[in-house]
Amino acid sequence: MNELLVGGLTPLTSTDFPGCLAAVIFCQGCPWQCGYCHNPHLIAPRTEQAVAWRDVAAFLKRRQGLLDAVVFSGGEPTLQAALENAIREVRALGFRIGLHTASPYPERLQTLLPLLDWVGFDVKAPFDRYETTTGVPGSGEKARAGLSLLLESGVTCEVRTTIHPLLHNSEDLIRLADELLEMGVESYALQEFRAQGCADAQLCVPSPPLLNAGLSAEISSRFKYFTLRQA
Repeated sequence: MNELLVGGLTPLTSTDFPGCLAAVIFCQGCPWQCGYCHNPHLIAPRTEQAVAWRDVAAFLKRRQGLLDAVVFSGGEPTLQAALENAIREVRALGFRIGLHTASPYPERLQTLLPLLDWVGFDVKAPFDRYETTTGVPGSGEKARAGLSLLLESGVTCEVRTTIHPLLHNSEDLIRLADELLEMGVESYALQEFRAQGCADAQLCVPSPPLLNAGLSAEISSRFKYFTLRQA
C-alpha cells in the first residue's frame, strides 16, 4: 500500500484549525503552479527531504490527549490517493481532521468530505480567470465543482483568497465575492500576499496595497463572517 508522501510537519499550531490545538502535515505535490505560493518546495511530487509516514504516525500517537486536531495541508493534499487511508488512521487516534485544499480533484474531495471536521478552501480568483494564477486550463471549473460539493456537504469551512496587486484588481475581488455569495459561502477571508517563501521574484517586489477601507467594507458586507489577514 502506498504511503502518504509528507514534505514537512508542524508539531503545534493554534491558527490552522479554528479553536483547536493542531499539528499540520504538509503533503508533497501540487498540480498547479501559483506564482505566489509560499511553499514552492512542496509543488514537486517527490522530495529528498520527505518525512516518513511511520514517523508522523508515531509522533501523533505520542500527542494523543495533548492535541485536538490534525490538519492535512500542502502542496495539495488531494493529489495523493494515499490521503484517505492516512486520514482514517489519524481519525482512529481520536483527532479531529482539517484539510487545506484548492480542489484540483473534486471527485477525491467528495470522497473525503465525510471524514472531515473542517476545511480551509483556497479560491484563487474569479473562476473564469483561474488560469492566470494556476497556469492550468480548466482549473477554475475544478475549483468551483469542489467548492459546491463542500458547501453541499455541510462540513464547516472557511473560504479564503490570497490577493496580490499584480494578480488581482478591485473588480476581480468584487466579482469573486458576488460569485461566492451566490454559491452560499458564509465565511470568507482575504489574505494579503506575504513574500516569505515565495520563489517568484517579480511578485516579491513591494507593491502598493490593493485593499482599502472602502473595498474591504464592500466585500465584508456580503458575508456572515469576514476576516482580513494583513501582510
